[in-house]
Amino acid sequence: MEGGQLLIVWHSRTGTAEALARAVADGAGERAQLLHCSQVGPEELIAATGYLFTCPENLASMTGAMKEMFDRCYYPVLGRIEGRPYTSVIAAGSDGEGAQRQLDRIATGWRLRKAMDGWIVITHAQSAEEILAQKTVPQATLEKAREIGQALAEGIALGIY
Repeated sequence: MEGGQLLIVWHSRTGTAEALARAVADGAGERAQLLHCSQVGPEELIAATGYLFTCPENLASMTGAMKEMFDRCYYPVLGRIEGRPYTSVIAAGSDGEGAQRQLDRIATGWRLRKAMDGWIVITHAQSAEEILAQKTVPQATLEKAREIGQALAEGIALGIY
């Protein structure tokens, strides 16, 4: 894609990370490719110019489905995507730092460049019922996600990132 393509890779269990990924894609417009992590293979990663990864934090880690995507793709793309920009959005009940650290370590191994700090969206879900319930993301949060998508896509297209 001319000007660069932002690959948005997502996994969600209760809707927050999916809604955020869709809002990022909306903000990025035609420069975005939005794919569930199960649809991403080495070819999609190699074809993209930059990345945004979004998933929930579960048990102080990124979700297993997102980790599995990294497991499948890590070695086939190693040394082939170095220097490309990335950022992340983590949905969490109260913390999110564990998932963010895990994702940043993988990106460091791939030698990706952090385009902007990762964003942790706290849902404040604490009980089992709240954690497992489908979430509705506030419009102001979705608007910030759109702004991130727009800024990242434009930065990639202009060669800033």
